Amino acid sequence: MSTTKNELIRETFLRLLEQRPLSQITVKDIVDESKVNRNTFYYHYADLPALIESIVMEETDKIVNEHHTFDSIETAIITALDFTLQHKKAVMHLYNSSNRDIFNQYFMQISRHVITEYLDTLCAGIDISKEDRELIIHYHTCLAFGQAVDWIIRDMDTDIIKQFERLCVLYKGIPEEVIRRASQDKGS
Repeated sequence: MSTTKNELIRETFLRLLEQRPLSQITVKDIVDESKVNRNTFYYHYADLPALIESIVMEETDKIVNEHHTFDSIETAIITALDFTLQHKKAVMHLYNSSNRDIFNQYFMQISRHVITEYLDTLCAGIDISKEDRELIIHYHTCLAFGQAVDWIIRDMDTDIIKQFERLCVLYKGIPEEVIRRASQDKGS
């Protein structure tokens, strides 16, 4: 039964966050809307930031556990953006709050995961140094993260999926070439 109440608290919070900024949401709002008592909320969460972090970590874990391989960078990036696309207003309200660091941490972790999984697919059977592998992952993680954050800063006013698809067409073959060079050069 506590799992059901926990889910209800989370769903209620996300629904409220879709409607108004985080600064206008209180624990009282959540318990009134979800019809759970205040003690139940505090049994599960110390405060609102703990609830936010829990939701963010759960979404991160879900993506990490459900998506282990990606045959294209587009698929990887779309996976990383999925929660954001489903909850645009909530993400905007969270990003524009004092809890932005939680969102940034989440998005960086998701970006790194999907880029790492994609790179592992590309590198299957190819020997590159650990340093080059980490450098390539870090570079592409920062690119994906930066593009997504810029999109959020601009109020999500462009079709981010279409934008990433176009970038992937323009950069087709470049990750493979970087890996090929890394396998030949081995860090010299």
